[in-house]
Amino acid sequence: MSERFSATLRIGDLNDFIAPSQACIVSVKGLKPASSAKSDKPEVAIASRAVKTEPVKISLKDCLACSGCITSAETVMLEKQSLDEFLSNIDKGKAVMISISPQSRASLAAHFGLSPLQVLRKLVTFFKSMGVKAVFDTSCSRDISLIESCNEFMMRYKQTKSKGDNPLPMLASACPGWICYAEKTLGSYILPYISSVKSPQQTMGAALKHHVCQIMGLRVDEIYHVSIMPCYDKKLEAVRDDFVFQLDSPNEAQLDVVPLAEVDSVLTSGEVLDLIKLKAVDFKSLEESPLDKMMTNVDEDGHLYGVLGSSGGYAETIFRYAAKELFGRDIEGPLDFKIIRNSDFQEVSLEVDGKTVLKFALCYGFRNLQNIVRKVKINKCDYDFVEVMACPSGCLNGGGQIKPEPGQSAKDLIQRLETVYMDQVSVADPFRNPLVRKLYDEWLEQPGSKKAKKYMHTEYHPVVKSISSQLHNW
Repeated sequence: MSERFSATLRIGDLNDFIAPSQACIVSVKGLKPASSAKSDKPEVAIASRAVKTEPVKISLKDCLACSGCITSAETVMLEKQSLDEFLSNIDKGKAVMISISPQSRASLAAHFGLSPLQVLRKLVTFFKSMGVKAVFDTSCSRDISLIESCNEFMMRYKQTKSKGDNPLPMLASACPGWICYAEKTLGSYILPYISSVKSPQQTMGAALKHHVCQIMGLRVDEIYHVSIMPCYDKKLEAVRDDFVFQLDSPNEAQLDVVPLAEVDSVLTSGEVLDLIKLKAVDFKSLEESPLDKMMTNVDEDGHLYGVLGSSGGYAETIFRYAAKELFGRDIEGPLDFKIIRNSDFQEVSLEVDGKTVLKFALCYGFRNLQNIVRKVKINKCDYDFVEVMACPSGCLNGGGQIKPEPGQSAKDLIQRLETVYMDQVSVADPFRNPLVRKLYDEWLEQPGSKKAKKYMHTEYHPVVKSISSQLHNW
């Protein structure tokens, strides 16, 4: 791989959950890629070692059009998704804003033996000492995604009952690995079932670039937004054409009309650890700075708050909301998820007068996911909503998380992360989040409004294979 990419991204780290069907379609100076024997692990085909060549540039569209080695973003080499690019934009004087996912802060907390709150406060100190303008927590933008998802589910549910249409099950859309797989492999028959709501990463980007920048007195082109995420797939998500926009307000129109991204760069949890080591910082000894409250879920006492569910809490939140709004049932305490096939496939249901009226599922990992997909295809899926995640164990087990310590098993690390994730984090209803209420009042108006649809929702597109890919398969 090119030296411009972070040290955490190496061929040995590849852990795609879809078996490769062919070698890479991109040849090296006209040479056909070397064929390789079938194996359980994906391999990137290379030319003969005897041939000295320049590094090959593989575009995102090449990867999406290919049905070979690259089926999730862990292997996509994106030029602007690196520590070097992040540091260079600080040096350029950009207003760098960072948004940190709860899963990443849990990964760092487990690694350093700290609480998520301590980690977030120390990261504020660390990044601002480098020249970063603001550090936010994506629990806030996640609450917006959850509210929009609740609204979308209610619309789909009522449409099913009134018109007899079949927009259910609604499938969660926050996992870019799953979205990539759906667009590339499953095609148009599955895409209508996927929620149109943007992920918390992109929701944060839209909020910062279209609204928060104005409050802060900044031009949108002055902002460089970096998200810290648990997986490499988020790098792929950030560069989707759907999440690139052009300036459209009267004041912005005076600026050069250039494409702008909601998220300019994505760093993984492991890459942040690399940066801490690069700067030779004793992270545990850093002072804890006050949090940036404009877009961070922190209460008046300085404590973090968020939802249950270490992969976003979509099933948890939407199930409770639907139970209350549709059937007048207030559900207290954790939901009683029942394991079906394995711990990565669980379901929960609501019964009224002896009849099941709601049925939700958690579906993590491609093996379980493919079972759901088959049922949807033949119209025999009896779930109303499925929280879909490509990684087994969900987002806490993302490929970009910090690796287990020597002697620590992956299973032990996941259990540790599950414990740390909600440590000193209060459970709170997204609909009561004052930050989110303010965003709706000042900007989005109400859930599902035209503005909310414009900025907080997206579309999906079947990926048509390139001619070269089809010829290669033939």
